[in-house]
Amino acid sequence: MRHAQVTADGARIRWVELPGRPGTTRTRVYLHGLGASSGPYFTASAVHPLLADSRSLLMDLLGFGISDRPTEFGYTLEEHADAVAAALEAADAYDTDVVAHSMGGAVAIVLAARHPHLVARLVLVDANLDPVAPGPARPGSSGIAAYTEEEFLTGGLAKVRERVGPHWWATMRLAGPEALHRTAVNLARGTTPTMRELLLDLKIPRTYLRPLDNGPLPGEDALIENGVRVVAVPECGHNIMLDNPEAFARQTALAVGA
Repeated sequence: MRHAQVTADGARIRWVELPGRPGTTRTRVYLHGLGASSGPYFTASAVHPLLADSRSLLMDLLGFGISDRPTEFGYTLEEHADAVAAALEAADAYDTDVVAHSMGGAVAIVLAARHPHLVARLVLVDANLDPVAPGPARPGSSGIAAYTEEEFLTGGLAKVRERVGPHWWATMRLAGPEALHRTAVNLARGTTPTMRELLLDLKIPRTYLRPLDNGPLPGEDALIENGVRVVAVPECGHNIMLDNPEAFARQTALAVGA
């Protein structure tokens, strides 16, 4: 495990680091989704024969997993991206391949836009591209964002636990409650320009993996026209890397030229 201070107040991001094959000069960074942790979600992918060549950083965003959970942090997507950038620079990780799931994908897009020297290629795994309206019956960011922070801390979190089920809760329970709520609110709100608009403007190789059964993304044709490689992965749901690990490893390797 490695760590780096990423805020002036001393909060630290932590990650599990795998060295890759001897002599490797490439670094691959994995970023998890809302309420998740990169170790449980990405370790099998990082050690897959198609992806094990690179140095791999399985990084937990501030507020989640094994990273610190500061209550004074704002947890906007921009602040998350800047914290990841500070960790990558501390790790001497430049021109990296960033593989990012769901909410982590939104952070990765902002990271690439704000810190282009750190991101050489981007692989988005069913990532958030647009703002969403809060909806109290939903389990993800929109459901969490439907609560005020006070409501979430005094009872909403318990209701969310019931909705997300034991698999997601296994890592969500590690998140700081304030971190989980503020991140969800900011993810639902999105960025200006939107994550989608930022993605379209990026000049690096970009791949978006989506579940085949979900059908085309909104605006998928425009993504493709602007150079984003969109891949429909069969036999999977939102957690593509867990549901179809072989297809995920194959498509990610193609995306990063492994």
